[in-house]
Amino acid sequence: MQILKDHVNLFTLVAALVILIATLSMSSSLFKAMREKTIGEDEKYYNDGHKYDGIAELLNNVPSGWIVSFLVFIVWGFWYIFMGYPVSSYSQIGEYNREVSQYNRNFEARWKNLKQQDLEQMGQGIFLVQCSQCHGLEATGLNNTARNLVKWGKEAGIIEVIKQGSVGLGYQAGEMPPLGMSAEDAKAVASYVMASISDLHHTKTPQLVQKGETIFKSTCASCHGQDGKGQGGLAVNLTHYGTPYFLKEVLDKGKKGHIGEMPSFAYRHFNDIQVRALTSYIQSLQGDEE
Repeated sequence: MQILKDHVNLFTLVAALVILIATLSMSSSLFKAMREKTIGEDEKYYNDGHKYDGIAELLNNVPSGWIVSFLVFIVWGFWYIFMGYPVSSYSQIGEYNREVSQYNRNFEARWKNLKQQDLEQMGQGIFLVQCSQCHGLEATGLNNTARNLVKWGKEAGIIEVIKQGSVGLGYQAGEMPPLGMSAEDAKAVASYVMASISDLHHTKTPQLVQKGETIFKSTCASCHGQDGKGQGGLAVNLTHYGTPYFLKEVLDKGKKGHIGEMPSFAYRHFNDIQVRALTSYIQSLQGDEE
């Protein structure tokens, strides 16, 4: 039976059965004593000193089985509350997390071989339900009330951060200030990051990569490191820029930006397939890219 596969249900049924058996046994003993003690004049059934005008109080001692059961249930109750099941191994949140993890494993096993087009369609569905309320149906940020995701994960996003600075993922280096680079230098740095540091390894302007490398190492490496990996948590690891890993970090941590604060979506428990799908959809967006 499916219900018996859940240890919580099984434990409850066993406890209910034990209580039912104990109750029936004790009730049977009491009824038996009542029948025996209402017949005859045997003085052993009477409580001495409680007999008036022929009316006497019968001796109805608590059955020994009832006493034993009562003590056992008290001891069991202390174990259950302070040492056993609820405190040491069970919580409603823990049960929910286990169920979500199992669902995600089943989900990933079913959808692990999705084609790129299907990934983008899945990502669009997730975006419309979870993200569009703030970022807009077209992901343009609703007139700068939220992040413009058309630029996110692309060279245009890097250029924007260089110009405006960045706040909010909680790294040790703190807030990144605007760097005041020229448009050409910012574009060169973005080309270098996308081509040589990010795991995407793609740029629209490969001719600017060498120039961007020189500028990056003299301007950006002090925080991000020569390899762009963020120096062990001092700053953002740029090798993840534009990848599902980077999006997952933002979803889990949330972000305090110049525009406002994005809350953490860790409670949604997005699985790897969903994060990859959402990343694919955002990367597929086309718009006003610098």
